[in-house]
Amino acid sequence: MKAFFSKRRIVQGLFCLFCCWIGIRFAQYVAFISGNSLSFVPKPPSVEGFLPISALLAAKRLLLSGAWDPVHPAGLVLFCFVIVSAFLLRRSFCSTVCPIGFLEEVLFGLGLRLGLVHPLPRWIERILCLPKYLLLAFFASLLVTMDGAAIEAFLFSPYNLVCDTKMLLFFQHPGSNVLLCLCLLALGSLFFPSLWCRSFCPYGALQGLIALLSPVAIQRSPVRCVDCKACEELCPQRIAITRLTRVNVPECTGCLECVRVCKVSSLSLTALGVRIPHPQTWHLAASLLFLFLCYAWARATNHWESTIPLMMLQELHKHIGSIGHF
Repeated sequence: MKAFFSKRRIVQGLFCLFCCWIGIRFAQYVAFISGNSLSFVPKPPSVEGFLPISALLAAKRLLLSGAWDPVHPAGLVLFCFVIVSAFLLRRSFCSTVCPIGFLEEVLFGLGLRLGLVHPLPRWIERILCLPKYLLLAFFASLLVTMDGAAIEAFLFSPYNLVCDTKMLLFFQHPGSNVLLCLCLLALGSLFFPSLWCRSFCPYGALQGLIALLSPVAIQRSPVRCVDCKACEELCPQRIAITRLTRVNVPECTGCLECVRVCKVSSLSLTALGVRIPHPQTWHLAASLLFLFLCYAWARATNHWESTIPLMMLQELHKHIGSIGHF
Protein backbone atom coordinates (compact mmCIF):
# COMPACT_ATOMS: atom_id res chain seq x y z
CA MET A 1 0.00 0.00 0.00
CA LYS A 2 2.87 2.35 0.79
CA ALA A 3 4.26 1.83 -2.71
CA PHE A 4 0.98 3.02 -4.25
CA PHE A 5 0.89 6.37 -2.44
CA SER A 6 3.70 8.16 -4.23
CA LYS A 7 3.95 11.95 -4.12
CA ARG A 8 2.46 12.12 -7.60
CA ARG A 9 -0.57 10.04 -6.68
CA ILE A 10 -1.16 12.09 -3.52
CA VAL A 11 -1.16 15.29 -5.59
CA GLN A 12 -3.41 13.67 -8.19
CA GLY A 13 -5.75 12.53 -5.42
CA LEU A 14 -5.90 16.08 -4.07
CA PHE A 15 -6.81 17.35 -7.55
CA CYS A 16 -9.55 14.70 -7.63
CA LEU A 17 -10.94 16.04 -4.35
CA PHE A 18 -10.66 19.58 -5.75
CA CYS A 19 -12.72 18.53 -8.77
CA CYS A 20 -15.36 17.11 -6.42
CA TRP A 21 -15.41 20.43 -4.55
CA ILE A 22 -15.82 22.54 -7.70
CA GLY A 23 -18.52 20.11 -8.82
CA ILE A 24 -20.46 20.81 -5.63
CA ARG A 25 -19.93 24.55 -6.00
CA PHE A 26 -21.01 24.43 -9.63
CA ALA A 27 -24.17 22.52 -8.70
CA GLN A 28 -24.96 25.27 -6.16
CA TYR A 29 -24.34 27.91 -8.84
CA VAL A 30 -26.68 26.12 -11.25
CA ALA A 31 -29.35 25.86 -8.55
CA PHE A 32 -29.21 29.63 -8.06
CA ILE A 33 -29.07 30.63 -11.72
CA SER A 34 -31.93 28.23 -12.51
CA GLY A 35 -34.08 29.85 -9.83
CA ASN A 36 -34.07 26.83 -7.51
CA SER A 37 -32.06 28.52 -4.77
CA LEU A 38 -31.86 32.01 -3.29
CA SER A 39 -28.24 31.61 -2.21
CA PHE A 40 -25.86 33.06 -4.78
CA VAL A 41 -22.74 30.98 -5.45
CA PRO A 42 -20.35 32.24 -8.13
CA LYS A 43 -19.51 29.85 -10.92
CA PRO A 44 -16.13 28.11 -10.36
CA PRO A 45 -14.27 28.78 -13.64
CA SER A 46 -12.23 25.58 -13.27
CA VAL A 47 -15.30 23.57 -14.27
CA GLU A 48 -14.72 24.74 -17.82
CA GLY A 49 -11.77 22.36 -17.97
CA PHE A 50 -14.38 19.64 -18.59
CA LEU A 51 -15.42 21.30 -21.89
CA PRO A 52 -12.58 20.27 -24.23
CA ILE A 53 -14.59 20.57 -27.47
CA SER A 54 -15.56 24.16 -26.73
CA ALA A 55 -11.94 24.89 -25.76
CA LEU A 56 -10.66 23.26 -28.96
CA LEU A 57 -12.85 25.51 -31.11
CA ALA A 58 -11.93 28.53 -28.99
CA ALA A 59 -8.25 27.71 -29.59
CA LYS A 60 -8.78 27.76 -33.37
CA ARG A 61 -10.65 31.07 -33.05
CA LEU A 62 -7.71 32.44 -31.07
CA LEU A 63 -5.30 31.41 -33.82
CA LEU A 64 -7.51 32.90 -36.55
CA SER A 65 -8.48 36.17 -34.89
CA GLY A 66 -6.23 36.62 -31.86
CA ALA A 67 -9.35 37.01 -29.69
CA TRP A 68 -9.70 35.17 -26.37
CA ASP A 69 -12.93 33.29 -25.75
CA PRO A 70 -15.17 35.36 -23.41
CA VAL A 71 -17.68 32.53 -22.89
CA HIS A 72 -15.49 29.88 -21.30
CA PRO A 73 -12.11 31.62 -20.92
CA ALA A 74 -10.81 29.33 -18.16
CA GLY A 75 -11.47 26.34 -20.39
CA LEU A 76 -9.18 27.84 -23.03
CA VAL A 77 -6.50 28.57 -20.40
CA LEU A 78 -6.57 24.96 -19.23
CA PHE A 79 -6.58 23.68 -22.82
CA CYS A 80 -3.45 25.73 -23.59
CA PHE A 81 -1.84 24.39 -20.41
CA VAL A 82 -2.58 20.83 -21.48
CA ILE A 83 -1.16 21.34 -24.99
CA VAL A 84 2.01 23.18 -23.97
CA SER A 85 2.70 20.91 -20.98
CA ALA A 86 2.36 17.88 -23.27
CA PHE A 87 5.34 19.19 -25.21
CA LEU A 88 7.42 20.44 -22.27
CA LEU A 89 6.58 17.74 -19.70
CA ARG A 90 4.95 14.98 -21.74
CA ARG A 91 1.41 14.10 -20.63
CA SER A 92 1.84 15.63 -17.18
CA PHE A 93 -1.84 16.63 -17.15
CA CYS A 94 -2.81 12.95 -17.38
CA SER A 95 -0.35 11.80 -14.72
CA THR A 96 -0.64 14.71 -12.28
CA VAL A 97 -3.97 16.54 -12.65
CA CYS A 98 -6.60 14.38 -14.36
CA PRO A 99 -9.09 12.94 -11.81
CA ILE A 100 -10.17 10.17 -14.18
CA GLY A 101 -6.57 9.02 -14.47
CA PHE A 102 -6.32 8.90 -10.69
CA LEU A 103 -9.50 6.85 -10.32
CA GLU A 104 -8.34 4.43 -13.00
CA GLU A 105 -4.98 3.99 -11.27
CA VAL A 106 -6.81 3.25 -8.01
CA LEU A 107 -8.89 0.61 -9.79
CA PHE A 108 -5.75 -0.75 -11.47
CA GLY A 109 -4.04 -1.06 -8.08
CA LEU A 110 -7.10 -2.82 -6.67
CA GLY A 111 -7.15 -5.19 -9.64
CA LEU A 112 -3.49 -6.03 -9.07
CA ARG A 113 -4.11 -6.82 -5.41
CA LEU A 114 -7.07 -9.02 -6.28
CA GLY A 115 -5.05 -10.84 -8.93
CA LEU A 116 -7.39 -9.73 -11.74
CA VAL A 117 -4.78 -8.10 -13.97
CA HIS A 118 -3.13 -10.40 -16.50
CA PRO A 119 -0.92 -9.25 -19.38
CA LEU A 120 -2.56 -9.32 -22.79
CA PRO A 121 -0.76 -10.08 -26.05
CA ARG A 122 0.88 -6.92 -27.33
CA TRP A 123 -1.14 -6.95 -30.55
CA ILE A 124 -4.39 -6.85 -28.55
CA GLU A 125 -3.10 -3.96 -26.45
CA ARG A 126 -2.22 -2.05 -29.61
CA ILE A 127 -5.76 -2.58 -30.95
CA LEU A 128 -7.19 -1.33 -27.64
CA CYS A 129 -5.27 1.91 -28.12
CA LEU A 130 -6.82 2.65 -31.53
CA PRO A 131 -10.33 3.96 -30.65
CA LYS A 132 -9.03 7.15 -29.03
CA TYR A 133 -7.16 8.06 -32.21
CA LEU A 134 -10.30 7.48 -34.26
CA LEU A 135 -12.21 9.80 -31.92
CA LEU A 136 -9.43 12.38 -32.18
CA ALA A 137 -9.54 12.14 -35.98
CA PHE A 138 -13.32 12.72 -35.89
CA PHE A 139 -13.00 15.88 -33.77
CA ALA A 140 -10.03 17.06 -35.83
CA SER A 141 -12.08 16.71 -39.03
CA LEU A 142 -14.80 18.89 -37.50
CA LEU A 143 -12.20 21.47 -36.50
CA VAL A 144 -10.70 21.56 -39.98
CA THR A 145 -14.03 21.84 -41.79
CA MET A 146 -15.41 24.64 -39.55
CA ASP A 147 -14.39 28.10 -40.71
CA GLY A 148 -14.14 31.20 -38.53
CA ALA A 149 -17.79 32.14 -38.99
CA ALA A 150 -19.02 28.66 -38.02
CA ILE A 151 -16.79 28.61 -34.93
CA GLU A 152 -18.01 32.07 -33.94
CA ALA A 153 -21.62 30.92 -34.34
CA PHE A 154 -20.99 27.88 -32.14
CA LEU A 155 -19.09 29.68 -29.37
CA PHE A 156 -21.82 32.29 -28.97
CA SER A 157 -24.72 29.91 -29.50
CA PRO A 158 -27.22 29.34 -26.65
CA TYR A 159 -26.01 25.75 -26.41
CA ASN A 160 -22.37 26.68 -25.77
CA LEU A 161 -23.39 29.37 -23.29
CA VAL A 162 -25.04 26.71 -21.10
CA CYS A 163 -23.14 23.57 -22.14
CA ASP A 164 -21.48 23.34 -18.72
CA THR A 165 -24.90 23.21 -17.09
CA LYS A 166 -26.09 20.69 -19.68
CA MET A 167 -23.09 18.55 -18.78
CA LEU A 168 -23.98 18.70 -15.08
CA LEU A 169 -27.60 17.78 -15.72
CA PHE A 170 -26.46 14.91 -17.94
CA PHE A 171 -24.51 13.34 -15.08
CA GLN A 172 -27.06 14.24 -12.42
CA HIS A 173 -29.75 12.34 -14.32
CA PRO A 174 -27.92 9.67 -16.31
CA GLY A 175 -29.87 7.24 -18.41
CA SER A 176 -29.55 3.49 -18.14
CA ASN A 177 -27.16 3.35 -21.11
CA VAL A 178 -24.86 5.94 -19.52
CA LEU A 179 -24.83 4.06 -16.22
CA LEU A 180 -24.10 0.83 -18.02
CA CYS A 181 -21.14 2.38 -19.87
CA LEU A 182 -19.73 3.88 -16.66
CA CYS A 183 -20.06 0.56 -14.85
CA LEU A 184 -18.39 -1.30 -17.71
CA LEU A 185 -15.51 1.19 -17.76
CA ALA A 186 -15.04 0.92 -13.99
CA LEU A 187 -15.24 -2.87 -14.07
CA GLY A 188 -13.00 -3.10 -17.09
CA SER A 189 -10.38 -0.93 -15.37
CA LEU A 190 -9.98 -3.66 -12.75
CA PHE A 191 -8.85 -6.06 -15.46
CA PHE A 192 -7.33 -3.71 -18.06
CA PRO A 193 -5.24 -0.85 -16.66
CA SER A 194 -6.32 2.69 -17.57
CA LEU A 195 -9.03 1.45 -19.90
CA TRP A 196 -10.56 4.87 -20.60
CA CYS A 197 -7.21 6.67 -20.92
CA ARG A 198 -5.62 4.04 -23.15
CA SER A 199 -8.60 3.27 -25.35
CA PHE A 200 -11.12 6.09 -25.52
CA CYS A 201 -9.75 9.47 -24.39
CA PRO A 202 -9.14 11.71 -27.45
CA TYR A 203 -7.64 14.36 -25.17
CA GLY A 204 -4.95 11.87 -24.15
CA ALA A 205 -4.43 10.88 -27.79
CA LEU A 206 -3.78 14.52 -28.73
CA GLN A 207 -1.33 14.98 -25.86
CA GLY A 208 0.43 11.73 -26.74
CA LEU A 209 1.05 12.84 -30.32
CA ILE A 210 2.38 16.22 -29.16
CA ALA A 211 4.58 14.50 -26.56
CA LEU A 212 6.38 12.65 -29.37
CA LEU A 213 8.12 15.98 -30.05
CA SER A 214 8.98 16.57 -26.40
CA PRO A 215 12.63 17.02 -25.40
CA VAL A 216 11.79 15.20 -22.16
CA ALA A 217 11.67 11.40 -22.07
CA ILE A 218 12.55 8.37 -19.98
CA GLN A 219 15.85 6.78 -20.93
CA ARG A 220 16.69 3.12 -20.27
CA SER A 221 20.24 1.87 -19.85
CA PRO A 222 20.46 -1.64 -21.43
CA VAL A 223 23.72 -2.20 -19.53
CA ARG A 224 22.15 -1.69 -16.10
CA CYS A 225 18.76 -3.25 -16.87
CA VAL A 226 18.33 -6.78 -15.47
CA ASP A 227 15.05 -7.35 -17.35
CA CYS A 228 13.03 -7.92 -14.17
CA LYS A 229 10.05 -6.15 -15.83
CA ALA A 230 8.98 -4.55 -12.54
CA CYS A 231 8.59 -1.29 -14.48
CA GLU A 232 6.21 -2.87 -16.99
CA GLU A 233 4.13 -4.50 -14.27
CA LEU A 234 3.53 -1.14 -12.57
CA CYS A 235 3.17 1.00 -15.70
CA PRO A 236 -0.45 2.25 -15.90
CA GLN A 237 -0.19 2.24 -19.72
CA ARG A 238 1.44 -1.23 -19.97
CA ILE A 239 4.28 0.05 -22.16
CA ALA A 240 6.93 -2.50 -23.17
CA ILE A 241 9.64 -0.46 -21.47
CA THR A 242 12.32 -3.16 -21.49
CA ARG A 243 12.16 -3.30 -25.30
CA LEU A 244 13.00 0.40 -25.64
CA THR A 245 16.03 2.57 -25.07
CA ARG A 246 14.18 5.89 -25.15
CA VAL A 247 10.58 5.61 -23.93
CA ASN A 248 9.13 8.08 -26.40
CA VAL A 249 5.72 6.60 -27.23
CA PRO A 250 2.31 8.37 -27.29
CA GLU A 251 0.95 6.23 -24.44
CA CYS A 252 3.66 7.36 -21.97
CA THR A 253 2.12 9.87 -19.54
CA GLY A 254 5.42 10.70 -17.85
CA CYS A 255 4.11 9.41 -14.53
CA LEU A 256 7.62 8.07 -13.74
CA GLU A 257 6.28 5.09 -11.81
CA CYS A 258 8.72 2.96 -13.79
CA VAL A 259 11.65 5.13 -12.69
CA ARG A 260 10.48 4.98 -9.09
CA VAL A 261 10.16 1.19 -8.99
CA CYS A 262 13.44 0.40 -10.80
CA LYS A 263 15.83 -1.19 -8.27
CA VAL A 264 18.98 -0.95 -10.40
CA SER A 265 18.57 2.67 -11.60
CA SER A 266 18.48 1.66 -15.25
CA LEU A 267 15.73 4.18 -15.93
CA SER A 268 16.18 7.94 -15.79
CA LEU A 269 14.42 11.10 -16.93
CA THR A 270 16.30 13.18 -19.47
CA ALA A 271 15.77 16.57 -21.10
CA LEU A 272 17.62 17.11 -24.39
CA GLY A 273 19.71 14.08 -23.47
CA VAL A 274 20.75 15.49 -20.06
CA ARG A 275 19.88 13.35 -17.05
CA ILE A 276 17.62 15.10 -14.51
CA PRO A 277 18.36 14.45 -10.82
CA HIS A 278 15.42 13.60 -8.50
CA PRO A 279 13.15 13.10 -11.54
CA GLN A 280 9.87 12.46 -9.71
CA THR A 281 10.20 15.59 -7.58
CA TRP A 282 11.41 17.69 -10.53
CA HIS A 283 8.63 16.57 -12.88
CA LEU A 284 5.90 17.04 -10.28
CA ALA A 285 7.19 20.46 -9.21
CA ALA A 286 7.57 21.63 -12.82
CA SER A 287 4.02 20.51 -13.68
CA LEU A 288 2.48 22.27 -10.68
CA LEU A 289 4.55 25.42 -11.20
CA PHE A 290 3.53 25.67 -14.85
CA LEU A 291 -0.14 25.16 -13.95
CA PHE A 292 0.08 27.88 -11.30
CA LEU A 293 1.78 30.29 -13.72
CA CYS A 294 -0.98 29.72 -16.29
CA TYR A 295 -3.63 30.39 -13.64
CA ALA A 296 -1.82 33.47 -12.30
CA TRP A 297 -1.44 34.89 -15.83
CA ALA A 298 -5.11 34.31 -16.58
CA ARG A 299 -6.24 36.03 -13.37
CA ALA A 300 -3.88 38.96 -13.85
CA THR A 301 -5.00 39.54 -17.46
CA ASN A 302 -8.74 38.90 -16.89
CA HIS A 303 -8.69 35.72 -18.98
CA TRP A 304 -10.10 33.46 -16.28
CA GLU A 305 -13.72 34.46 -15.55
CA SER A 306 -16.48 34.67 -18.15
CA THR A 307 -17.71 38.10 -19.19
CA ILE A 308 -21.18 36.89 -20.22
CA PRO A 309 -23.78 38.85 -18.17
CA LEU A 310 -25.41 36.87 -15.38
CA MET A 311 -28.89 38.06 -16.36
CA MET A 312 -28.42 36.63 -19.87
CA LEU A 313 -27.44 33.26 -18.42
CA GLN A 314 -30.41 33.32 -16.05
CA GLU A 315 -32.75 33.92 -18.97
CA LEU A 316 -31.20 31.05 -20.93
CA HIS A 317 -31.49 28.70 -17.96
CA LYS A 318 -35.24 29.28 -17.87
CA HIS A 319 -35.42 27.49 -21.24
CA ILE A 320 -32.48 25.12 -20.87
CA GLY A 321 -34.64 22.07 -21.53
CA SER A 322 -35.38 23.28 -25.04
CA ILE A 323 -31.76 24.11 -25.90
CA GLY A 324 -30.37 21.20 -27.87
CA HIS A 325 -26.98 20.39 -29.36
CA PHE A 326 -25.69 23.00 -31.78
